[in-house]
Amino acid sequence: MADARVTVETGLGKLEGLEIDGVRVFRGIPFAKPPVGELRFRAPEPPEPWTGVRDATAFGGSAPQPPVALVALPGMDVGAQSEDCLYLNVYAPAGAAPGTRKPVMVWIHGGGFVIGSGSQIVYDARRLAQRGDVVVVTINYRLGCLGWMDLGDQDDLATENAGLLDQIAALRWVRDHVSVFGGDPDNVTIFGESAGGMSVGTLMGCPAAHGLFHKAIPQSGSCQGVHADRDSSAAVTAAMLSALGLTTPHVRQLREMPVEKLVAAQQQVSLQLMLTAGKNLLAFQPVVDGRTLPRHPLDAVREGLSRHVPLLVGSTRDEWKLFSFMDTQLRQLDDAGAAARLQQRVGHADGGKIVSGYRAGRPDADTASLWVAIESDRVFRIPAIRLAEAQLEHQPNVFMYLFTWPSPAFGGVLGACHAIELPFVFDALHHPGAENFAGKGPEAERLAAACVGAWSAFAHRGDPSAADVAWPRYDGARRATLELGARCQVLEDPQGAERRLWDGVL
Repeated sequence: MADARVTVETGLGKLEGLEIDGVRVFRGIPFAKPPVGELRFRAPEPPEPWTGVRDATAFGGSAPQPPVALVALPGMDVGAQSEDCLYLNVYAPAGAAPGTRKPVMVWIHGGGFVIGSGSQIVYDARRLAQRGDVVVVTINYRLGCLGWMDLGDQDDLATENAGLLDQIAALRWVRDHVSVFGGDPDNVTIFGESAGGMSVGTLMGCPAAHGLFHKAIPQSGSCQGVHADRDSSAAVTAAMLSALGLTTPHVRQLREMPVEKLVAAQQQVSLQLMLTAGKNLLAFQPVVDGRTLPRHPLDAVREGLSRHVPLLVGSTRDEWKLFSFMDTQLRQLDDAGAAARLQQRVGHADGGKIVSGYRAGRPDADTASLWVAIESDRVFRIPAIRLAEAQLEHQPNVFMYLFTWPSPAFGGVLGACHAIELPFVFDALHHPGAENFAGKGPEAERLAAACVGAWSAFAHRGDPSAADVAWPRYDGARRATLELGARCQVLEDPQGAERRLWDGVL
């Protein structure tokens, strides 16, 4: 049966989308003016209303970005790219008529703040919307230098944190318009993975986003993805100017450059800083600018900015295995070399003590495996725990997970790597390539059902416990963590000895 055409009327004009398998899908909805020409590098401006009926059956352009090399991940194609990229997509159960007020889940995609799109097939939210009885919104935001380059004081010609302001503009659109899709603007959950999870954590510490969401699910990311000061972001800008052959960061010169040249320079700078800094630095990311981000987001959370926001946060067991493919020297590493590496990344830490601590708990592991465990914790698990601890000071509804389902890709070498939970959260195991990455069969289907049930239950009432999954709250004593894998079970302070090695360090 052909997909049926459906129409809604927003405050900006009418939209015509599709009803597909019991879900109404509206794609390519503008939530801001195209950030092109004089608006390149500026804060997003409200979209213009339109007359007639706007076609909403095709995705809008994805933000300009370099090609991706993560061939293991399914659904990475972002389609057509354009600077005119500030679009979102809405997935609503067919019965979600205006006034039904279903919970809203707003997805912020990952990709290191330089790649990705809300239109990637792995984020097809039809099953999540239908099975979870929620309205799902997936958004784009400006990436790389166009969204995250700090151009300093430019007399209002440019802004810091343009990508973050894009995310806030999308949340304002949700507040103002989601009710016509049957969504409840007073029950909005933001969720995202990797840089999307870091965006969620940052929004929790961003005063301009306060009140635009009511629950938060950062996946494999929390508050760690920021430049803590302007000196750090200025170093990235200086490297960009050097790559572009410029001596000053005047925005008018940068506006005249083809976007392809900017993206090529940003790719060069990202690699250069990662190699020279030795810290796997995300060159392009939010910055504590004193305005949009007055203080570090984790400090703002500690001070209670998001005190009314229930939190569901976690990581995967083997996060770093997805990235270790690119580490050509990993197999030659010994424990002393691992300690030296760690010392370079965290100068104030005792690298030898931490490596020895991991070795004590993993006596038979090779050093490469030890390093993956250390980096998985340093970059992902410990920051997630720190966000949970900060939110616990104000909010009792904090929940933690550890995703342990292993990927079958490449003979299983990826383990429960970064991004492995995505096909399960979106119930997207049926999409092309997903079974190669995430697996298939009754156990995989049960895990997908458990994830959809938990995530949507959290969106409905701020508690991820579902009919078949009792999920205890996290606290600083028991540290109950739900394992999501071949078994769904409660773990008491998993890898507690290794967690304690980071006390006072991260």
